[in-house]
Amino acid sequence: MNKIKQLFSNRYFKHGSYSVGISVVVIAIVIVINLLLGQLPQSVKNLDMSSTKIYSTGDVTKEVVDGLEQNVQIHIIAQEDNIDSRIKKFVEHYADLSSKLSYDIIDPVVHPSVLDTYGVSENSIVVECEDTGKTTSFTFGDVISYDQMSYYYYGQYVETEFDGEGQLTSAVDYVTNAVSKKVYLLEGHGESSLGSSATQMLDKQNFETDTLNLMTDPEIPGDCDLLLINAAASDIADDEKTLLTEYMEQGGNMMIILGNTTNDMKNLEALMNVYGISLAGGYIADTERYYQNNMYNIFPVLTSDNDITSDFGNNDLVLLSQSKGFTIGTPQKDTVTVTPFMTTTENGYAVDGENQEKGQYTIGASAVDMIDDETVSRLTVIGSPTLIADEIVQAFPSLVNMQVFMNAVTANFDDVSNISIAAKSLEVNNNTVTGGGMYGLLFIAVIPVIVLVAGFIHWMSRRKA
Repeated sequence: MNKIKQLFSNRYFKHGSYSVGISVVVIAIVIVINLLLGQLPQSVKNLDMSSTKIYSTGDVTKEVVDGLEQNVQIHIIAQEDNIDSRIKKFVEHYADLSSKLSYDIIDPVVHPSVLDTYGVSENSIVVECEDTGKTTSFTFGDVISYDQMSYYYYGQYVETEFDGEGQLTSAVDYVTNAVSKKVYLLEGHGESSLGSSATQMLDKQNFETDTLNLMTDPEIPGDCDLLLINAAASDIADDEKTLLTEYMEQGGNMMIILGNTTNDMKNLEALMNVYGISLAGGYIADTERYYQNNMYNIFPVLTSDNDITSDFGNNDLVLLSQSKGFTIGTPQKDTVTVTPFMTTTENGYAVDGENQEKGQYTIGASAVDMIDDETVSRLTVIGSPTLIADEIVQAFPSLVNMQVFMNAVTANFDDVSNISIAAKSLEVNNNTVTGGGMYGLLFIAVIPVIVLVAGFIHWMSRRKA
């Protein structure tokens, strides 16, 4: 018995008991902290550690979500095992942004009628608002896209973009917003198609689009909120000019994107001249802001005194190629105010064959006509269709070409703001030190040598002790 008492009373047992007690307390604290953290919202628990911040939401989404007055339900229609973890995580995070948002997962195998109820296929996301009675949907394939060329030629499934924020914000805005706008695309003059990037952005804005040929249907529809002329190869006819003039005088909105053509465009130019916009000859070059040794591939200066580009900074770049330019003069109507939003530097040139004229040229401008106290008409002119060309905006995702385009579109409406959010790249970004020089020397030589020397000194001091 004495030996047992000595065993429990010696200093080793006391020290061991103390250590065990401390360990129990620490474990208990960790368990309590985990329980508390488990009750935190997903937006707090899930830090976005992805290289392209696919789970993060921007100011546009926050503005839409903060302004919600109706409840919005998000339904993931899929078997849970088939849901990409990134999509599920993003929806969880998104639904946690507001108490007006909620989400659930509906298994179409267990509840097959859900597919007919919402008119969707499996692996879809449905967004609905019972207060407005509006519903919309998109598929998992709309959220995570892949390079179809790589799959077609090499059989490789290479993911390219994650569009969770863009799709969900557009859907939430659609089901809660009663405002609807329609954009007509003029045809009959060799106009270019908008391309997939511009079309997708207009869809995200919940704009309805349609085509209009004034030669076969000589009347501009009453529901035309914006008439877009994209890179016409030939001029409009006299009758069309008359129709367009009357449309603008009645408060219409028009956007002209000039094309790569040398054809005479006297009627279209005459329409622009009314608003103080005069076309310069040839194409525009800039000897100060250009890309890859080609002075016709220019980075325009984005002005701060136009609402289209006022939010952009010095690091925001637009790339245009083979652009037309124009000069701003005095409008033919006293009620018109015209303002540039993209220009060259003072080292710009209008090059027409062998003729070169130096100056600062406008590449994008908007003219506002205050027809009366309640009626406003707006004309927007852009110098090149490469502003929205897929081969540029898809190859250079850091450019703000599409944001400028959508700002120019939504600037026509007082009750619409730009909610079109570009998809985020899924390309892997490696952490590399670019440029070498002093930084390369620091990371490759200096820091490793310091670590080795410090380790050697510490080893020597311990060895002598």
